[in-house]
Amino acid sequence: MGEEHQVSSSYWLETAPDGHHPALDGDLDVDVAVIGAGIAGLSTAWELTRAGRSVAVLEAGRVAAGVTGHTTAKVTALHTLVYDKLRRTRGPEGARLYARSQSEAIGHAARIAEELGVDCEWETRSAYTYARDPGRVAELRAETEAAAEAGLPASFVTETGLPFPVAGAVEVTGQAQFHPRKYLLALAADLVERGGRIFEDTTVLGLDEGEPCRLSTATGATVRARDVVVATHYPIFDRALLFARLSTRRELVVAGTIPAGQDPDGMFITPDEDTRSVRTAPLEGDRRLLIVTGEHFTPGTSDPRARLERLTAWATGHFPDLEVTHRWATQDTEPTDTVPMVGPLHPGARHAYVATGFGGWGMTGGIMAGRLLTAQITGEECEWSGLYDPRRLKTAVREAPALLKTQAKVAGHFVGDRLRPSPPVESLPPGEGAVVRADGHRVAVYRDEDGGFHAVSARCTHLGCLVDFNAAERAWECPCHGSRFDTDGKVIQGPATKPLEQRDL
Repeated sequence: MGEEHQVSSSYWLETAPDGHHPALDGDLDVDVAVIGAGIAGLSTAWELTRAGRSVAVLEAGRVAAGVTGHTTAKVTALHTLVYDKLRRTRGPEGARLYARSQSEAIGHAARIAEELGVDCEWETRSAYTYARDPGRVAELRAETEAAAEAGLPASFVTETGLPFPVAGAVEVTGQAQFHPRKYLLALAADLVERGGRIFEDTTVLGLDEGEPCRLSTATGATVRARDVVVATHYPIFDRALLFARLSTRRELVVAGTIPAGQDPDGMFITPDEDTRSVRTAPLEGDRRLLIVTGEHFTPGTSDPRARLERLTAWATGHFPDLEVTHRWATQDTEPTDTVPMVGPLHPGARHAYVATGFGGWGMTGGIMAGRLLTAQITGEECEWSGLYDPRRLKTAVREAPALLKTQAKVAGHFVGDRLRPSPPVESLPPGEGAVVRADGHRVAVYRDEDGGFHAVSARCTHLGCLVDFNAAERAWECPCHGSRFDTDGKVIQGPATKPLEQRDL
């Protein structure tokens, strides 16, 4: 399979220095333990350290190398088409609180970057939600009105810097874009300098919500903390049943260089065409990095190679001078009732908190979550605590059709995927994988480029759905809740915390 059909590493991971933190090798006592070192986890840990708390960050992989390391890194409060819906489902006050909390996150990040003196390529840009279909103009006008009513500097426009005409667009000025990994590595360094601790390659397996809370890890170490924050993108603990209110999607990214004069000068997104998102980033000389995102799909349900080809063709078709240098993929977690879940982990939680469901807008969402959770842990008031409270029930009931649809999909995979026909192992070409039957069990088999077979259980270690092979990224993916594993069964992405079991063919 050609290189153009394969995913490589992200631009952000390639172009930021890779700091290293040790694995936890002994028991530890802290005020707060934060699980996950993406933007939500690191922002929370940094804020808590500034508030005088002793903090330990526990990361299963590397700092800012998971979902945050694969984002498009738009720092904006314009989240496609959210405000008209919020105005209808949460009322004008709910929409206003959402806009204010997200907008304040932008300003807060700008101040942090300036205070720490980090060159994270911060650029102020307008954000646009556009449509090429004239039939969506009324929808865009309604979104403009709702966003402006919520307090954003929003206006309806028909002209943009894109290299093609649009029927209309919502424009919000004064938004931003940055290099997320450079920003977060600086945050991590400052956190450590102020006494915080970060542990990489440390997988958390269990949580006992006593006083203090106790976290068990794959290294055998125990962490005792008064408070625990679960910031693993998708929660790794199921006691809150949040998995019933979350759905997961992957999205492909194509990036490369264009002449600086062809920069569309803004951050753009459309819900049409299976989503198309466009922004640029600075490069040396007279070129810019163009980043195009789209073609979203549920993990483990689609061959991404054809989607990657379509996205590449769209990018090069509209930007003919594009020289593609990177292809990667990102993963987003969507709440069934629109708004992220940030706050107590479950109705009975006293010292356990969660941040999840950012729906593709994790930059402002993660920064907002850091401030909100810090306020809750330190006993301060926060105006939008109720809006993001994971324990909310009214909106979950009101938007029950979305919840039921999500669960129907999960049930369909749990049953239907076990009825799929099984190809013969010998038919697998090098570089491909498939789920086959062996001794009455479903086995996930990958054939490497040398012809060798790698066999693991096809049963996801999270809740037991069957995985499927993603040929573009050479990974096993669970379609139910988005867990991902490498070809030898090692966890790449949760909520699973344990590897796929090894199998013999």
